[in-house]
Amino acid sequence: MSHFNHKKYQAFSPIAKPDRRWPDRVIKQAPTWCSVDLRDGNQALIEPMSPIQKLEMFELLVELGFKQIEVGFPAASQTDYDFVRLLIEENRVPDDVTLQVLTQAREHLVARSFEALKGARSAIMHVYNSTSTIQREQVFKRSSEEIKEIAVHGAQLVRDYAAKQTETQWQFEYSPESFTQTEMDYAIEVCNAVVEVWEPTPDNKVILNLPATVEIAMPNVYADQIEYFCDNIAQRESIVISLHTHNDRGCGVAAAEMGLLAGADRLEGTLLGNGERTGNMDIVTTAMNLYSQGIDPKLDLANMDKIISVVERCTQLAVHPRHPYAGELVFAAFSGSHQDAINKCLTIDAQSRQQHGDKHPWQVAYLPIDPRDVGRNYQEVIRINSQSGKGGVAYVLEQDYGLSLPRWLQVDFSSHVQQVAEASASEVSSELIYDIFQKTYVNVEKSIAVESYRVACKNGVDSLIANLIVADKSIQINGEGRGILDAFITGINKKTSANIILVDYSEHTLGDNEQAEAMAYVQLNINGQRYCGAGNSDDIVGASLRAVLNAIARANVLINDKANQAKEASRV
Repeated sequence: MSHFNHKKYQAFSPIAKPDRRWPDRVIKQAPTWCSVDLRDGNQALIEPMSPIQKLEMFELLVELGFKQIEVGFPAASQTDYDFVRLLIEENRVPDDVTLQVLTQAREHLVARSFEALKGARSAIMHVYNSTSTIQREQVFKRSSEEIKEIAVHGAQLVRDYAAKQTETQWQFEYSPESFTQTEMDYAIEVCNAVVEVWEPTPDNKVILNLPATVEIAMPNVYADQIEYFCDNIAQRESIVISLHTHNDRGCGVAAAEMGLLAGADRLEGTLLGNGERTGNMDIVTTAMNLYSQGIDPKLDLANMDKIISVVERCTQLAVHPRHPYAGELVFAAFSGSHQDAINKCLTIDAQSRQQHGDKHPWQVAYLPIDPRDVGRNYQEVIRINSQSGKGGVAYVLEQDYGLSLPRWLQVDFSSHVQQVAEASASEVSSELIYDIFQKTYVNVEKSIAVESYRVACKNGVDSLIANLIVADKSIQINGEGRGILDAFITGINKKTSANIILVDYSEHTLGDNEQAEAMAYVQLNINGQRYCGAGNSDDIVGASLRAVLNAIARANVLINDKANQAKEASRV
């Protein structure tokens, strides 16, 4: 029999709640955030943070805007105890930041926790005990009434010890650990008993934290549990409903968001989701989800690279390149069609913002937020590999080198880059893309140089005389036409057996001042096939002539005084 046997598992039974209201609600404001990086996150690390790392993490959390920070389990760890004392004794806690510590409902642990917080301006004492059926029956082997008594006794201890430290402004928090695996009516019964001990008021609320200690059901089931709890808990107006979701099913963020819809006020989690097993709810992702919907998350996540740097250094855990909002590749597009869409949308967005400013909503295909909002730039958006297309290649050249390729040249050039990408089987750098462009269209083998030229215009007809260097020989071109390029190509057709037609042309400068270098692009039809070329010069005419000559050189067309004789002979 296979060891992979689904029959030993039971489906989680949803609670009966036909009156659920949360699916029709919309989140309109940020919750109260509480970071547990220094406690729940820290205890999940292979190597717990050193005091220096803890302090760096704490300072980052303060900088980001957290007003409630769970800084440790001081009764269970001397390191945690010493860290809490350092924060208080060295006056490192801003006046608007509240420290939170966790303790089990045992008197010596409660006493030690209060001792650690002595002298704090404000603090949250967080007491917990497990209430789930599994824990009651298999771990503690105690009845429901005995488990409730543990919670009540813990609440009494917290109340009494707080009364002895009046210099601190206290708020109390209780967690029925493994809430989601506890019978809902029993969880409410235990929490009501705790609340009765603490006697909260609407102006002095207590926190009831309802953890999905292990995520065992779909997030909609968790939302039903939260709404049921909010509907049936006593003194709801005097209670802050807090959530602490884990990510065992990969739904920690979704469960937290649905829990907010169901009536919760507060979220506990960690930066980038570090925590036991698969991790805690990711505050960065949850906050950025709000931000992407036009809601102020009340956290400043603009410098995402700094957040990643500190978290990786303190936790010794690497951030996945596909991590939402934070990963190195989350704003990167390799697909050609995606790149083309992003490129077009970014152009429209830039134009609209010039006209309307911030009133113009962000509407860019494949990018839920503006990468600049989290400290990224557009050079990181479009990345080139064998799956990339013309839009991405063009975008890289424009952003890094100021080359604004017309669409027909984008189409032609993309195949050259793709060949290199397929041969290397890896990402193609911006520098390599530029080098390929130069070799393909600008610094062409067997190129033809312009030695000198003169232009004139009379009666709407342009004339051009140019001296070209072809294979170390000087050849004079003389032609007339409707425009300089038309005149130039007319003159070249006199010196070659090929039939050259100007199909398309584009030009721009490589800067904003009068001394900026000019860039020109041409597409020629030469004997029925199309060839592209590019040229740069101090003036637009010189750049245009060079672009034409580079396209001709790519077609391997000969220009000399005898080359046209075959063409003339064929006409006869």
